[in-house]
Amino acid sequence: MSKKGQHVVPNGEKWSVRKAGASRASGTYDTQREAVDKAREIARNQQTELYIHGRDGRIRERNSYGSDPFPPKG
Repeated sequence: MSKKGQHVVPNGEKWSVRKAGASRASGTYDTQREAVDKAREIARNQQTELYIHGRDGRIRERNSYGSDPFPPKG
């Protein structure tokens, strides 16, 4: 797992929220949606990244809730 932030990862038939580098999950949920909602809340509070992994374990989505070094231009 890369950088500091919250990762939503598959855990058997459930989904876990795990802080980067942590060996234990901070929570396990029945659905990915529940896990993403909780991880997003934590990431916003800690101003860190949110990494959402697919069933295959690869990162499929990433959101930043901290100070982004490359903010979008617009």
